Amino acid sequence: MTRRILIADDDPLIRTLISVSLSGQAEVVEVEDGDDALALLEDGEFDLILLDWDMPKMNGLRVLKAIRASGSDVPVIMVTGEAERKQVVAAVQSGVSDYVVKPFDMDIVREKVGKFLTPV
Repeated sequence: MTRRILIADDDPLIRTLISVSLSGQAEVVEVEDGDDALALLEDGEFDLILLDWDMPKMNGLRVLKAIRASGSDVPVIMVTGEAERKQVVAAVQSGVSDYVVKPFDMDIVREKVGKFLTPV
């Protein structure tokens, strides 16, 4: 069974960078906003979500809260350009699994992803 990762980020370069880097670990699906992420989550299962904090329509924190409110315990790694304490606390209280601050090192992202993807 192939692992599936959802990347929700409004920056196409970030999505491509992460997608290409993780393509050997799982099937990667990309969306550019929170609404599209939630729509995909309603239709299919993912083993991991990388979620940008700042996206149009619905920000990452609102998406995270909606995911947890649905009862899903899928691991979510929040990706953000800001590392304000208040933001980190809000994400942790909302059920985030891990956090990555932009600009990031892809080795660190792969390591964090590897923590959550169990071998098939």
